[in-house]
Amino acid sequence: MPPVVVDPPAAPPPHQTRIICYHQTHYRDGEYVSILPLLAPECGVTHVIIAAIHLNTSPEDVTLNDDPYNAPKHEILWQECKKLQQAGIKVLGMLGGAAKGSYTRLDGPTDRFEAFYEPLKKMIEYACLDGLDLDVEEPMSLPGIIRLIDRLKCDFGASFIITLAPVATALQLFRPHLSGFSYFDLEKAFGKYISWYNTQFYCNWGTVATMDDYEKILMCGWDPKKVVVGVVTNPANGAGWVSDDVLCDTLSNMMDKYEGRFGGIMGWEYFNSVTTSDPEEGPWCWSKLMTLMLRPELLS
Repeated sequence: MPPVVVDPPAAPPPHQTRIICYHQTHYRDGEYVSILPLLAPECGVTHVIIAAIHLNTSPEDVTLNDDPYNAPKHEILWQECKKLQQAGIKVLGMLGGAAKGSYTRLDGPTDRFEAFYEPLKKMIEYACLDGLDLDVEEPMSLPGIIRLIDRLKCDFGASFIITLAPVATALQLFRPHLSGFSYFDLEKAFGKYISWYNTQFYCNWGTVATMDDYEKILMCGWDPKKVVVGVVTNPANGAGWVSDDVLCDTLSNMMDKYEGRFGGIMGWEYFNSVTTSDPEEGPWCWSKLMTLMLRPELLS
């Protein structure tokens, strides 16, 4: 009998440094803010996260910001998202954020979870999202967040991207944060289903003025590939904005020290992004600067 030949497991894809734009303000002064400029090769964006999905008092009332996700005003947004996806950019939705209630409704008894989860599932299918970013800024139980992640993976498959958006202190031991559960316990129990953490180094939860807060996280045992450094892209978007030269110095140090393992950067948010080097350019300027720093091979 001939020997059975077993193919070796496929090698994991090489790590890619991520450049991520959050997009919540879709209209500015009554004008739609297009994300199509992010298709330019010099932007180098890998992921766009559309915010913010909210689960409201009635289970069927799933909104994108203040309007139903399928409202006519959002049609152009979803059309542009499909164009980004066709170009290889992954598009995720962000659930939750500063407006509380979504995770309270998904926590607790099974019947309540099912009532609120099914309309969320329909929304993900409608928008053809590549993943969901779980921004838990209200108390939630560890079993509750595990149940949600498990259900998303069961329903949408292994390729569906699950990320979370903790404040920086949540990835440091014995520090206060916003989510209720322990991210250390979550990573230990369910980390294989979580692609990375969009970590908020702003609003007094951390800073990128130096590497110190980032290093405090890695000293706690986190894999740098899973820690995406989150910054504000405009001083108006929250405390902790840093100028181009300071940010680029810090990122350069991170890249040098964790070469091949740096998780990437995310910016909150797209519509009013500015850089000190090109203050009058459009909001795509921030991603261009990040590409120059983190993915210069795209510019050669």
